Amino acid sequence: MAITCVYLSKLPTQLSICRLAAKKISEFSTGKVQYPEGERDNMGEAECKDKEAHEPNPTNVKRASDHIMPHLLNLYGSRPTSRDFEIYDTDASFEDPLMCARGVKQIKSAFYSLSKVFSESRIVEYSVTENTISAGKQEILIDNKQQYKFLGRNIDMISLIRLYVEDGKVVRHEDWWDKKPLRNRETVKIPLVGRMMELTRRGSMLATHALMGFGKDPTG
Repeated sequence: MAITCVYLSKLPTQLSICRLAAKKISEFSTGKVQYPEGERDNMGEAECKDKEAHEPNPTNVKRASDHIMPHLLNLYGSRPTSRDFEIYDTDASFEDPLMCARGVKQIKSAFYSLSKVFSESRIVEYSVTENTISAGKQEILIDNKQQYKFLGRNIDMISLIRLYVEDGKVVRHEDWWDKKPLRNRETVKIPLVGRMMELTRRGSMLATHALMGFGKDPTG
């Protein structure tokens, strides 16, 4: 118990986490998403467009992303319900440059915390590419533009969301801010530095998890 108390006393406050999240997103903010010439003119400014979803599908085959995308938009739009997290496998992981969540409860804490940090958040534009890896396994790449509002200031950020799906469930969810690979022991020149980055993201996630009631679904 004493060890637990000492550990909890070292957790950052909710305010410091909010400031860190806003700072990190602001650092990665680069303005507008780049689209092929002529394509951007056909997209509404505040509308999400999935060009593939609106093209005729002669085989009428339903893609994994058709089911996942509405729930993902709710998660990033700070309006998730417990049903939106049903797209994840029980042992799924979520990682971005700020946090590394393991398991559905931690993923819930990560997305429920968005509304505590930002007055508004959403994906305003996106395009989807879905690749079949093998039977029952897909990789979904979502090239997107995210928009956040913090203390009255709009923050636009481009991102590449990578989803790995097995039997219809997301087993890994990575959000590459500014489309840059996540920094870890495998992607940085000095593995020890990468390891420290991984531990920092885990610490930030555990602190957020505690502040958000350990993944408890909001009531009302």
